Amino acid sequence: MRETEDEFKDVIIIGAGFAGLCMLHRVRQLNLSARVFERATNVGGTWYWNSYPGARCDVESLDYQFAFSDALQRGWRWKERFAEQKEILAYLNYVADSLDLRNDIQFKTSVEKAVFCEDRKIWQIVTDSGETTNANYLISAVGCLSTPSMPELPGLSSYAGRWYHTGNWPQQDMDFSGLNVGVIGTGSSGIQIIPELAKQAQSVTVFQRSPNFSVPANNHQHTKTFTDEYYDKFLAKREQASRTIYGNASWSSYPSALDVTDRRRSEIYEEYWNKGGAGFMVSFADVLTNPKSNEFAADFIRGKIDSIVTDKALAKILHPTDHAVGTKRICVDTNYYETFNKKHVTLVDVRQCPIQSITKTGLLTRENSYDLDVMIFATGFDAMTGTLMRIDIRGIGGMQLSKKWAKSPNNFLGLSVAGFPNFFVITGPGSPSVLSNMVLSIEQHVEWIARCISDVGRQGAKCIEVTETAEKEWVAHVNEIAQQTLFPQNDSWYLGSNIVGKARVFMPYVGGIGQYREHCEKVAKDGYTGFKIS
Repeated sequence: MRETEDEFKDVIIIGAGFAGLCMLHRVRQLNLSARVFERATNVGGTWYWNSYPGARCDVESLDYQFAFSDALQRGWRWKERFAEQKEILAYLNYVADSLDLRNDIQFKTSVEKAVFCEDRKIWQIVTDSGETTNANYLISAVGCLSTPSMPELPGLSSYAGRWYHTGNWPQQDMDFSGLNVGVIGTGSSGIQIIPELAKQAQSVTVFQRSPNFSVPANNHQHTKTFTDEYYDKFLAKREQASRTIYGNASWSSYPSALDVTDRRRSEIYEEYWNKGGAGFMVSFADVLTNPKSNEFAADFIRGKIDSIVTDKALAKILHPTDHAVGTKRICVDTNYYETFNKKHVTLVDVRQCPIQSITKTGLLTRENSYDLDVMIFATGFDAMTGTLMRIDIRGIGGMQLSKKWAKSPNNFLGLSVAGFPNFFVITGPGSPSVLSNMVLSIEQHVEWIARCISDVGRQGAKCIEVTETAEKEWVAHVNEIAQQTLFPQNDSWYLGSNIVGKARVFMPYVGGIGQYREHCEKVAKDGYTGFKIS
């Protein structure tokens, strides 16, 4: 590896989604040099790749934006309550252009390897083209949902039709008119794409292994008056949201589902159902901690499925019964259950009729064969750790991150990993990340990392590394908080159980954004307790 002045940057950032753009902007404010490596041809991160029909965010658009610049947020107007993928991607392009970020982003470039050189205390980063760049700091902004997961089904190479994964969708509009389409998977992306496919395709066959709980989005267009009033209150709302559990200032909860009558409980659920969105999960404060309260919520949703789906036997197949509501990320849909009332939409229960193989013409289950012109895999992601563990990242003594995380993604605050100096992860495992308003969590992490880099520089130091003791104590705290909830009791991508061979460990921090921020602030205020600065 050769080293020249041109190949040195103060900071290297991996990824140009929300996190990468925000981090690049903040690093520039510190007057540090930076380069972002992005494998796509444009900014957007997960919102670049997940361009399938029906793709939307399940966080309300007015909350799903940056707050670090009042001028930036006032210069953009969200059209809908829940923005579609194209609008979110347009917003991120607006951010990149408004802040003039593109000159420091290298597109169509993947990071293959990153090695910490102990003698010089720098990172050497190698891309897929063989280019080497040296940097003081390495920051991961790869996101939590960026590596698609494909099921291990034999015969895919023999399939004569077209197939796609929702997490790696072609960058153009597609027409499914007159085609027989099969969809494998009924998580969030499946629940979003199925109603859209049913508007075009000759037939849609849905292969469901595990039914998920879904609530209506009740999406609508924003009026100018509404958005104007919201933007005037936006910064105050964001500050308020930063002290909540999930990062949403407008969510409120009744204390317990056990403290009200059956009639009143149903009225409250109905109120949240009609309001729409994932706020249903906080209708009562103990939904995710009390099994009885959770079962009340689950029964209400199953009752809604029965009232929507006219075929009662089909409705029962759509009933989620294998997990507590919310322990798999609850889905937010538009006419998902209604779609199964259409004659050209078929549901196949692959628990009863397992998929055996992909054939030349379609798909074979234990009982039937299905001729399909197109197959769509809506099978989710290797979440939270999958992307980073596919990069050859090596710390002190040549330790590989993938090996260190093989049994558990141990770290401190979800931000830093023992044995990997000057390396930060934005919204990593051990932080609220996927259980929160992600953009709020990203901004908090970016600000903390920028403050840390600045403070280390002011001390005249070159290196900061978390101690193994601090890491162990944080992991124990994350696990202790999780065990007070229903989350660890059910398989989900929160635990990595959707990936064959992946360690089953509950990864997010469930103590809430407010409590988490207090932990981070205390560490910084006390001179970065838990870290070694040299």
